[in-house]
Amino acid sequence: MWTECPPDPYGNPIDPRLRCTRITVPLDYSDPHGPTIQIAVSRLSTAKPDLRRGILVHNAGDPGIAGLNLPSFYAQIYPPDVLDRYDLVGFDPRGVAYSSPITCGRTAAQVPRAKLQPFPAADGSIDDNIAFARGLAQDCLANGGRELPYITTANTARDLDRVRAALGERKISYNSASYGSYLGAVYTSLFPDRTDRVILDSAVGPHSVWQGEWRMADKATEVRFADFAAWSIAHDPSLGTTPEQVRANMFALAERLDRKPVEIPDFALVDGNTFRAIYFAASYYTAAFPSFAGIWHFLAGEGPPPMVFPPVDIPGIPPDNAAAVQTAVACGDARSSHDVDRYRRAAREDRARYPILGGMGANIRACAFWPDPRERSVSIHDHGPENILMVQNLRDPATPYEGALDMRHSLGHRARLVTVDAGNHGVYNPTAPSCGITAVNLYLATGTLPDHDTSCEPDPAPQAQSPVVSLGFR
Repeated sequence: MWTECPPDPYGNPIDPRLRCTRITVPLDYSDPHGPTIQIAVSRLSTAKPDLRRGILVHNAGDPGIAGLNLPSFYAQIYPPDVLDRYDLVGFDPRGVAYSSPITCGRTAAQVPRAKLQPFPAADGSIDDNIAFARGLAQDCLANGGRELPYITTANTARDLDRVRAALGERKISYNSASYGSYLGAVYTSLFPDRTDRVILDSAVGPHSVWQGEWRMADKATEVRFADFAAWSIAHDPSLGTTPEQVRANMFALAERLDRKPVEIPDFALVDGNTFRAIYFAASYYTAAFPSFAGIWHFLAGEGPPPMVFPPVDIPGIPPDNAAAVQTAVACGDARSSHDVDRYRRAAREDRARYPILGGMGANIRACAFWPDPRERSVSIHDHGPENILMVQNLRDPATPYEGALDMRHSLGHRARLVTVDAGNHGVYNPTAPSCGITAVNLYLATGTLPDHDTSCEPDPAPQAQSPVVSLGFR
């Protein structure tokens, strides 16, 4: 039964045409007649049913991010020839928001960004990171309920196939980025003959899930810094007039904040690691560079405080839901080493090689204290139709290019890769036009894949500026 949709957890407007429902799925797919959970699903039907091809499904990215309202967003950015051909479908993955949400029993303040992203201390020690990771694992395992062990990418992909069946579709088309690329690849590997046109944007490396993927960000953020330095020299030379000056000034401010943190009103007391976390978030999008520069000036005592949008509290959704799901998925998808000294060595090595993140990517997380997964990771393979388009920015700091090459190799003949010489996290971004967006739209509308892997420069049109950097959990 389709009804009005519940409030968006992030306060975004909901398209009045969007309708929502719930479907029932097994908690444990190895016990299909056992306990069940409910998955919240949305659909925005095409206005031209005579041209309709099927459903186009979307995922929001990071595990733990609600996706029920995504059709409202994509309805604003897809061109008409895509909107005419598909019902746009969104869903909250299992454990998230309106789909049987889980918790670790913590408040939002107890899972701050700079803790979930484990930056070593100013002196390089990871003792506090070890304590936080151990405590988070203990709380999640104690409070996560019966659902916790089954919050995995493989089970979410199986849920997605139940969504397909419930909507009466033989196949699905799919367009998602970041973690959503991995979810899409898992679905295409489990159900290759049930895929129509598949877009994997900003791909995760399937052989790096998940500790290896996080560690790649240490190097990728160094590569991405060249883009920020070039932008700041051109638009805000007070931050530095050479890349070396910008870098030195950023490190100097981080060290100053370690000695004397500065309060951002309605957000947090910002020390050096929180400043690094804010930079890492801003590095995802060139459109956020002006906002980050404004935060930099404020923290240096040279500008007004930044705008901060507080989280929206929704009854029934735990305040730590995103962190709980991200932890459950990461730890349930693949085994992580339980050797604490291994993380000490890795963080020390990357801190020396890639100082911008200070070894954060290589550092320890809750998975080091987690039971081994209940099933092996899904093997991403090339068995199936040639129907996958990959799009990837060359200097993506969050899902680095090396991971995309790994995904491309794993998919073999099934995929084509379009590489854009840019640095955003996510190619399908209306603020950054490129051949990648053109290729996606063409494929979704007509089914035309490139004949071979290709690359291009981004379009020369200036990028729209974003007024704020997201300072919440992502």
